[in-house]
Amino acid sequence: MLALLGFATIVVFLVLIITKRLSVITALVLVPVVFGLLAGIKPKELGDMMLAGIKQVAPTGILLMFAVLYFATMLDAGLFDPVIAFIVRSVKGDPLKVMVGTAILTMIVHLDGDGTATFMIVLSAFLPIYKQLKINRLMLSGIVALSVGPLHLVPWSGTSARAISTLKSDAVHLFNPNIPAILGGIAWVLFVAYIFGKKERKRLGVLDFQYDHHANLTNAQRELRRPKLIGINALMTAGVIITLMMGWVPAPVLFVVAAMIALLINYTKPADQQKVLKSHGTNIFLVSGMIFAAGIFSGILTGSKMIEAMATSLVSLIPQQHAGWLPTLTAITSMPASMLFTPDAYYFGVVPILSQTATQFGIDPLEIGRAALLGQMTVGFPLSPLTASTFLLIGLSEVELGEHQKFVFKWAWGTTIVMTIVALLTGSLHI
Repeated sequence: MLALLGFATIVVFLVLIITKRLSVITALVLVPVVFGLLAGIKPKELGDMMLAGIKQVAPTGILLMFAVLYFATMLDAGLFDPVIAFIVRSVKGDPLKVMVGTAILTMIVHLDGDGTATFMIVLSAFLPIYKQLKINRLMLSGIVALSVGPLHLVPWSGTSARAISTLKSDAVHLFNPNIPAILGGIAWVLFVAYIFGKKERKRLGVLDFQYDHHANLTNAQRELRRPKLIGINALMTAGVIITLMMGWVPAPVLFVVAAMIALLINYTKPADQQKVLKSHGTNIFLVSGMIFAAGIFSGILTGSKMIEAMATSLVSLIPQQHAGWLPTLTAITSMPASMLFTPDAYYFGVVPILSQTATQFGIDPLEIGRAALLGQMTVGFPLSPLTASTFLLIGLSEVELGEHQKFVFKWAWGTTIVMTIVALLTGSLHI
C-alpha cells in the first residue's frame, strides 16, 4: 500500500508540473501532504516529517542562496571582463579561434552555475562576431550549449543543489569524485569546438575585423563595474574555489562569508549593495525556496517509508546479477532524460527511488547522484524544451529549437558518454 501511494505521489507530482497545473514549489509541498494524509499519517506526525526534511536541506538552500549572490557580485563587478576582452581580441577573424574562444569563455563565465547569465554574457560578446564572419549560428548555440554542460556540475548550480539535497549529502562527497569526469567533458567539448572551427575555417577562410566588448555594455552595467578590484576579486574567487574543493570549511558557511566580503569590498555604499541584492533577489529566492520546498517533499516520502517501499518493489524486478549496472545505466540515460523530465521531476521523483534501490543492492546511493549529474539537466539542460534558459539560448542565437536540438544532440550525448567512461575509470562510478 505504501509503495502504491509513493508511486502515486511521484506520478501526480510529475503530471502537475509537466502540464503546468501547479508551480514546482507548490506541487513539492501540497502533493506529498495530500498523499501523506491519505496514508493515514496524523497532521502532527506529518508536520514533524516536513520539519525534518527542511532541516536536512537547509545547508544546501543556504549554499545555493549565497553562492549565486557571490558569483553574481563578481559578474557585476566585471571580474571576467578582461578575459572576455582578451578572448575577443585573440580570436580575430579566424573561425577556428572563434569557436575555441567561445567554448573557453562560456566555461569561465559558467563558473557561476547560472545558465541564463552565461548565455546573456557570452552571446552578447560573440553574436556580433559570428554575424560579421558569417559563421553558422547553429555552431554558436551548439558550442555554448556544449560548454555549459560539464561546468553545470558545480555544487552551487540548481541541478547539483537538487541532487545534494535529495541524497542528503554535500559537495565534497558528490562533486569532488566527479572532477576527473568534468575535466574529461571539458576536453571533449574543446575537441568538438576544434572540429567545428576547422569546418568553418575551410568554408569561410580567415577575415579581419574589429570589435570592442566594453563599448557594448549598458550604462547600468558600467556603473557596477569595479576594474581596479579585479586582482583582489580573482584572488578571492580562487581561494573560495580551492577552499570548497579541499573541504576546509563547510560550503554554506564559506559562501555566506565570501558573499558578504565580496559585497563589502566591491560596493562600500549600502545603496550600491542594495542595488546588487535587488537585481538578483528574485532569482535567489526562486532557487533557494524550491530547495526548502523539496525538503518537505523528501521529508514526507522518507519519514512515511514510501521511498523504502517503492525501492523494495523495484528490487524484486531487477536481477541480482545485473544490479551493478544501475549507476552506469543511470549515467548513460541521464542526458536524454532531460528531454522528458524537468530537473525537479527527475531529482525529486526519480533519483530517490533509484538511490534507495541501489542501497538495497549494496551500491553506494551517491553513485546514482553522480551518475545522474553527468547528463540530466547538466549536459542536457541547454537542449531541453522544459527549461526557459534553452529558449533564451536559441532566441539570442537566432536559431530554431528543432534545428538546435538536431545539430547538437549527438555531441551533447557524446559529452555524457565521455564523462561516464572517465567516471568509471577513476572510480566515481563502479560496475
